Amino acid sequence: MGFFDFLLWMLWIYLVILCVWTFIWIFMDVFRDSTLSGWGKAGWVILLIVLPFLGALIYLIARGGAMAHRQSTEMHAAAQANADYIRSVAGTSTSPSAEIERAQGLLSSGAISQSEFDALKAKALAA
Repeated sequence: MGFFDFLLWMLWIYLVILCVWTFIWIFMDVFRDSTLSGWGKAGWVILLIVLPFLGALIYLIARGGAMAHRQSTEMHAAAQANADYIRSVAGTSTSPSAEIERAQGLLSSGAISQSEFDALKAKALAA
């Protein structure tokens, strides 16, 4: 086997992986789309099974823009959920009065001492 045959095999392997990934991505998009009815999903699946390359080409032409929009919307929602989670876990407040109020609650519950409360109050006022 020569170098040219090796390159040709690498090209074929790349194309097979590309086609398989495209079909998987289209199937995922078909089943994630909430605007598509059950019959519509069944029709796309049958078309993709019976005529895979033609069906994939038709799907990408007909619904490719909406496919990208759905992916972008899902990524934005995931990023927003991640940011909300980080904010809730961090528990940082923006105002010094809220920090002092939180520290007062800890002091009244006995979780911190008066000297710790004073330190927290000074830190909140300094910020």
